[in-house]
Amino acid sequence: MMDPLEIIKKYYDPKSEAFKAVVTHGKMVARKALQAAKRIPELKPDLKLVEEAAMLHDIGIINVNAPMLGCDGGKPYEQHITEGRKIMLKEGYPKHARICAIHTGVGLTKEDIIRGNLDLPQEDLVPETIEEELVTFADLFYSKVPGKFIYERSKEEVIESLKKFGDDKVEKFLYWCQKFKED
Repeated sequence: MMDPLEIIKKYYDPKSEAFKAVVTHGKMVARKALQAAKRIPELKPDLKLVEEAAMLHDIGIINVNAPMLGCDGGKPYEQHITEGRKIMLKEGYPKHARICAIHTGVGLTKEDIIRGNLDLPQEDLVPETIEEELVTFADLFYSKVPGKFIYERSKEEVIESLKKFGDDKVEKFLYWCQKFKED
């Protein structure tokens, strides 16, 4: 049986700021994703996958340059998604790896990556399964900024943060709010 904390401990010093960021943020996202999943039993989400993947979705930050999180891996921050995918594939969890790769915003299309000049593979990195959608949705409500780990953003704050990426991103979020019965 997989224990997300044991996997995180393989890559992070449990006394580090980065460990605290990944674990605290992961717990908050897991809680929110499971709450949403339980409101949609008719869609039969895999609750175990949702919880594990939510805990692990940001494991790749260890390899990026994010000093405020205690990470000095040298790669651009956006690469935490592909680095997370690599780690989870190495660990033997392809479904979790996929969630690591697609959890940013409401997902990134190939066009988003090109337009944003992001140092990422030029491929669509968008949620396709219910579990991928749940973790991505829940992640929008929380930050990894120290001191703000447990603050849950309101729907309005999430919408405001997505506006700069286009109306289609806001529409996708609002669709998920309806789908996951988020008040």
